[in-house]
Amino acid sequence: MVVTKLISWNVNGLRACMQKGFLEFVREEQADFVCLQETKMQAHQAEVPLDGHLYFNSAEKKGYAGTAVFTPHTPLSLTYNGMNIEEHSHEGRMITFEAENFYLVNVYTPNAQDGLKRLDYRMKWEDDLLPYLQQLDKQKPVIYCGDLNVAHQEIDLKNPKSNRGNPGFSDEERAKIDTLLHSGFTDSFRYLHPDAVGCYSWWSYRFNARKNNAGWRIDYFIVSDRIRDRIIAADILSEVYGSDHCPVRLEIDL
Repeated sequence: MVVTKLISWNVNGLRACMQKGFLEFVREEQADFVCLQETKMQAHQAEVPLDGHLYFNSAEKKGYAGTAVFTPHTPLSLTYNGMNIEEHSHEGRMITFEAENFYLVNVYTPNAQDGLKRLDYRMKWEDDLLPYLQQLDKQKPVIYCGDLNVAHQEIDLKNPKSNRGNPGFSDEERAKIDTLLHSGFTDSFRYLHPDAVGCYSWWSYRFNARKNNAGWRIDYFIVSDRIRDRIIAADILSEVYGSDHCPVRLEIDL
Protein backbone atom coordinates (compact mmCIF):
# COMPACT_ATOMS: atom_id res chain seq x y z
CA MET A 1 0.00 0.00 0.00
CA VAL A 2 1.33 3.43 -1.01
CA VAL A 3 -0.55 6.12 0.85
CA THR A 4 -0.76 9.61 -0.61
CA LYS A 5 -1.44 12.32 1.97
CA LEU A 6 -2.99 15.60 0.89
CA ILE A 7 -3.83 18.75 2.84
CA SER A 8 -6.16 21.54 1.74
CA TRP A 9 -6.35 24.82 3.65
CA ASN A 10 -7.80 28.26 3.04
CA VAL A 11 -5.09 30.22 4.86
CA ASN A 12 -6.81 33.62 4.56
CA GLY A 13 -3.50 35.28 3.70
CA LEU A 14 -0.40 33.10 3.58
CA ARG A 15 1.92 35.76 4.95
CA ALA A 16 -0.28 36.20 8.01
CA CYS A 17 -0.73 32.46 8.45
CA MET A 18 3.05 31.94 8.42
CA GLN A 19 3.13 34.04 11.59
CA LYS A 20 0.60 31.70 13.21
CA GLY A 21 2.18 28.27 12.93
CA PHE A 22 1.69 27.45 9.25
CA LEU A 23 5.27 26.35 8.59
CA GLU A 24 5.42 24.19 11.69
CA PHE A 25 2.14 22.51 10.75
CA VAL A 26 3.27 21.75 7.18
CA ARG A 27 6.63 20.37 8.30
CA GLU A 28 4.97 18.17 10.89
CA GLU A 29 2.37 16.77 8.48
CA GLN A 30 4.90 15.87 5.78
CA ALA A 31 2.12 15.64 3.22
CA ASP A 32 2.67 14.78 -0.41
CA PHE A 33 0.60 17.79 -1.45
CA VAL A 34 -0.40 20.93 0.44
CA CYS A 35 -3.09 22.85 -1.46
CA LEU A 36 -3.79 26.41 -0.34
CA GLN A 37 -6.53 28.88 -1.13
CA GLU A 38 -6.82 32.62 -0.50
CA THR A 39 -3.05 33.07 -0.39
CA LYS A 40 -3.51 36.83 -1.01
CA MET A 41 0.01 37.26 -2.34
CA GLN A 42 2.27 37.15 -5.36
CA ALA A 43 5.00 34.50 -5.34
CA HIS A 44 7.75 37.11 -4.89
CA GLN A 45 6.16 38.83 -1.90
CA ALA A 46 7.40 36.45 0.80
CA GLU A 47 9.99 33.77 1.31
CA VAL A 48 8.27 30.45 2.06
CA PRO A 49 11.01 28.26 3.54
CA LEU A 50 9.65 24.85 2.60
CA ASP A 51 11.42 22.06 0.77
CA GLY A 52 10.17 20.90 -2.60
CA HIS A 53 8.30 22.76 -5.31
CA LEU A 54 6.12 25.80 -4.65
CA TYR A 55 3.54 26.61 -7.33
CA PHE A 56 1.53 29.85 -7.04
CA ASN A 57 -1.40 31.07 -9.08
CA SER A 58 -1.93 34.62 -7.90
CA ALA A 59 -4.79 36.97 -8.63
CA GLU A 60 -4.09 40.00 -10.77
CA LYS A 61 -5.57 42.12 -7.96
CA LYS A 62 -3.04 42.49 -5.15
CA GLY A 63 -3.90 40.92 -1.79
CA TYR A 64 -6.86 38.95 -3.16
CA ALA A 65 -7.77 35.29 -3.69
CA GLY A 66 -4.99 33.09 -5.12
CA THR A 67 -4.05 29.41 -4.85
CA ALA A 68 -0.84 27.48 -4.28
CA VAL A 69 0.45 23.90 -4.21
CA PHE A 70 3.50 22.83 -2.19
CA THR A 71 4.86 19.37 -2.99
CA PRO A 72 8.08 17.38 -3.19
CA HIS A 73 6.74 15.78 -6.39
CA THR A 74 7.37 16.96 -9.93
CA PRO A 75 4.28 17.30 -12.13
CA LEU A 76 3.87 15.64 -15.50
CA SER A 77 2.04 18.83 -16.38
CA LEU A 78 0.90 21.92 -14.51
CA THR A 79 -1.99 24.12 -15.58
CA TYR A 80 -3.11 27.39 -14.01
CA ASN A 81 -6.31 27.96 -15.99
CA GLY A 82 -7.37 24.49 -16.93
CA MET A 83 -10.83 25.53 -18.03
CA ASN A 84 -9.07 27.74 -20.60
CA ILE A 85 -11.77 30.37 -20.29
CA GLU A 86 -10.57 33.97 -20.18
CA GLU A 87 -13.33 35.04 -17.77
CA HIS A 88 -11.92 32.67 -15.14
CA SER A 89 -8.26 33.54 -15.60
CA HIS A 90 -7.81 36.71 -13.50
CA GLU A 91 -8.27 35.68 -9.87
CA GLY A 92 -5.78 32.83 -9.44
CA ARG A 93 -8.49 30.36 -8.47
CA MET A 94 -7.21 27.06 -9.90
CA ILE A 95 -4.10 24.90 -10.18
CA THR A 96 -4.22 21.51 -11.89
CA PHE A 97 -1.29 19.20 -11.10
CA GLU A 98 -0.95 16.07 -13.20
CA ALA A 99 0.63 13.22 -11.25
CA GLU A 100 1.43 9.80 -12.62
CA ASN A 101 -1.87 8.19 -11.69
CA PHE A 102 -4.25 11.07 -10.92
CA TYR A 103 -5.04 14.72 -11.49
CA LEU A 104 -5.07 17.08 -8.52
CA VAL A 105 -7.31 20.12 -9.00
CA ASN A 106 -6.92 22.77 -6.30
CA VAL A 107 -9.67 25.40 -6.40
CA TYR A 108 -10.80 28.50 -4.54
CA THR A 109 -14.41 28.74 -5.67
CA PRO A 110 -15.83 32.26 -6.17
CA ASN A 111 -18.04 33.45 -3.31
CA ALA A 112 -21.60 34.38 -4.23
CA GLN A 113 -21.20 37.44 -1.95
CA ASP A 114 -23.75 39.35 0.13
CA GLY A 115 -27.15 39.51 -1.46
CA LEU A 116 -25.98 36.81 -3.91
CA LYS A 117 -24.74 39.64 -6.11
CA ARG A 118 -22.09 37.38 -7.68
CA LEU A 119 -24.27 34.29 -7.90
CA ASP A 120 -24.56 34.47 -11.70
CA TYR A 121 -20.77 34.36 -12.05
CA ARG A 122 -20.58 31.59 -9.47
CA MET A 123 -23.08 29.54 -11.51
CA LYS A 124 -21.06 30.15 -14.68
CA TRP A 125 -17.92 28.95 -12.86
CA GLU A 126 -19.67 25.76 -11.74
CA ASP A 127 -21.11 25.11 -15.19
CA ASP A 128 -17.67 25.42 -16.77
CA LEU A 129 -15.86 23.46 -14.06
CA LEU A 130 -17.90 20.26 -14.22
CA PRO A 131 -17.10 19.37 -17.86
CA TYR A 132 -13.46 20.21 -17.16
CA LEU A 133 -13.35 17.74 -14.27
CA GLN A 134 -15.20 15.15 -16.35
CA GLN A 135 -12.73 15.55 -19.20
CA LEU A 136 -9.81 15.00 -16.83
CA ASP A 137 -11.59 12.01 -15.31
CA LYS A 138 -11.70 10.32 -18.71
CA GLN A 139 -7.89 10.30 -18.68
CA LYS A 140 -7.14 9.40 -15.05
CA PRO A 141 -8.84 9.72 -11.65
CA VAL A 142 -9.34 13.20 -10.21
CA ILE A 143 -8.83 14.57 -6.71
CA TYR A 144 -10.63 17.92 -6.56
CA CYS A 145 -10.07 19.97 -3.42
CA GLY A 146 -10.30 23.38 -1.90
CA ASP A 147 -12.56 25.98 -0.38
CA LEU A 148 -15.69 25.36 -2.42
CA ASN A 149 -17.65 28.09 -0.62
CA VAL A 150 -20.75 25.95 -0.10
CA ALA A 151 -22.16 23.85 2.70
CA HIS A 152 -23.78 20.98 0.85
CA GLN A 153 -26.40 19.70 3.30
CA GLU A 154 -28.07 20.98 6.46
CA ILE A 155 -25.76 18.69 8.45
CA ASP A 156 -22.83 20.74 7.12
CA LEU A 157 -23.51 23.94 9.06
CA LYS A 158 -24.59 24.83 12.57
CA ASN A 159 -27.61 27.00 11.71
CA PRO A 160 -29.11 25.79 8.42
CA LYS A 161 -32.57 27.27 8.80
CA SER A 162 -31.46 30.84 9.44
CA ASN A 163 -28.81 30.62 6.70
CA ARG A 164 -30.91 29.19 3.90
CA GLY A 165 -30.61 31.45 0.87
CA ASN A 166 -27.46 33.10 2.15
CA PRO A 167 -24.21 32.93 0.14
CA GLY A 168 -22.74 29.47 0.58
CA PHE A 169 -26.10 27.93 1.43
CA SER A 170 -28.35 29.04 -1.41
CA ASP A 171 -30.44 26.41 -3.17
CA GLU A 172 -28.59 27.18 -6.40
CA GLU A 173 -25.13 26.56 -4.97
CA ARG A 174 -26.17 23.41 -3.17
CA ALA A 175 -27.73 22.07 -6.35
CA LYS A 176 -24.38 22.39 -8.15
CA ILE A 177 -22.77 20.13 -5.54
CA ASP A 178 -25.65 17.68 -6.00
CA THR A 179 -24.97 17.67 -9.73
CA LEU A 180 -21.25 17.14 -9.25
CA LEU A 181 -21.79 14.25 -6.84
CA HIS A 182 -24.16 12.60 -9.31
CA SER A 183 -21.64 12.97 -12.15
CA GLY A 184 -19.00 10.46 -11.09
CA PHE A 185 -17.54 12.12 -7.99
CA THR A 186 -17.61 11.45 -4.23
CA ASP A 187 -17.33 13.74 -1.20
CA SER A 188 -14.57 11.90 0.68
CA PHE A 189 -15.54 13.15 4.15
CA ARG A 190 -19.19 12.14 3.83
CA TYR A 191 -18.19 8.84 2.24
CA LEU A 192 -16.42 7.86 5.46
CA HIS A 193 -18.53 9.91 7.91
CA PRO A 194 -22.06 10.06 6.47
CA ASP A 195 -23.81 11.07 9.68
CA ALA A 196 -21.11 13.02 11.56
CA VAL A 197 -22.41 16.29 13.00
CA GLY A 198 -20.61 19.36 14.30
CA CYS A 199 -17.78 18.85 11.77
CA TYR A 200 -16.91 22.24 10.33
CA SER A 201 -13.96 23.81 8.51
CA TRP A 202 -14.85 27.53 8.63
CA TRP A 203 -16.06 29.82 11.40
CA SER A 204 -16.88 33.51 11.31
CA TYR A 205 -14.53 35.73 13.28
CA ARG A 206 -17.63 37.23 14.91
CA PHE A 207 -19.79 36.09 17.84
CA ASN A 208 -17.18 33.66 19.23
CA ALA A 209 -18.21 31.33 16.42
CA ARG A 210 -15.19 29.05 16.60
CA LYS A 211 -15.27 28.82 20.39
CA ASN A 212 -18.94 27.83 20.14
CA ASN A 213 -18.32 25.63 17.07
CA ALA A 214 -20.94 27.55 15.10
CA GLY A 215 -19.32 26.75 11.78
CA TRP A 216 -19.71 25.55 8.21
CA ARG A 217 -18.10 22.66 6.31
CA ILE A 218 -17.08 24.32 3.07
CA ASP A 219 -13.63 22.78 2.45
CA TYR A 220 -13.59 19.48 0.60
CA PHE A 221 -11.70 16.64 -0.99
CA ILE A 222 -13.88 15.26 -3.77
CA VAL A 223 -12.59 12.24 -5.69
CA SER A 224 -13.54 10.24 -8.74
CA ASP A 225 -16.03 7.52 -7.83
CA ARG A 226 -13.69 4.80 -9.03
CA ILE A 227 -11.07 5.60 -6.37
CA ARG A 228 -13.40 6.24 -3.45
CA ASP A 229 -12.89 2.72 -2.10
CA ARG A 230 -9.20 3.59 -1.80
CA ILE A 231 -9.85 6.40 0.69
CA ILE A 232 -8.14 5.57 3.97
CA ALA A 233 -8.92 8.72 5.97
CA ALA A 234 -10.72 12.03 5.47
CA ASP A 235 -10.26 14.39 8.39
CA ILE A 236 -11.13 17.93 9.41
CA LEU A 237 -8.27 19.31 11.52
CA SER A 238 -10.31 21.69 13.64
CA GLU A 239 -7.63 21.86 16.33
CA VAL A 240 -5.28 23.67 13.89
CA TYR A 241 -5.48 27.47 14.06
CA GLY A 242 -3.98 30.21 11.92
CA SER A 243 -6.96 31.13 9.72
CA ASP A 244 -10.74 31.38 9.91
CA HIS A 245 -10.64 27.99 8.15
CA CYS A 246 -8.93 24.87 9.41
CA PRO A 247 -7.09 22.39 7.19
CA VAL A 248 -8.74 19.26 5.83
CA ARG A 249 -6.78 16.10 5.08
CA LEU A 250 -7.16 13.15 2.74
CA GLU A 251 -5.19 9.91 2.87
CA ILE A 252 -5.71 7.62 -0.09
CA ASP A 253 -4.02 4.52 -1.51
CA LEU A 254 -3.30 5.23 -5.15
